[in-house]
Amino acid sequence: MPRNPRGRSPRIVFIEPAETQVRMLSPAQTAVLDSTLNVIAADPAAVKPHATASALRDYQHDGVRVIFYATALGSILIVTYVEVD
Repeated sequence: MPRNPRGRSPRIVFIEPAETQVRMLSPAQTAVLDSTLNVIAADPAAVKPHATASALRDYQHDGVRVIFYATALGSILIVTYVEVD
């Protein structure tokens, strides 16, 4: 999953269930999620594959969990699940 060929960070899109989860976060949790998404966008290929679905990536760190997959060229990351403690 390389970065976008133009060297830009990938665009991040939330599908409906993840979008609903994000709307329920507090401002502090949203700030933590934003930082996490920046880390993921910097190198999505470094995130370990999900245990049951190899196309998905599962990022877990410091009370944040984000499950996502990337388009073929890595220019879009599609977030399917968000959890912030």
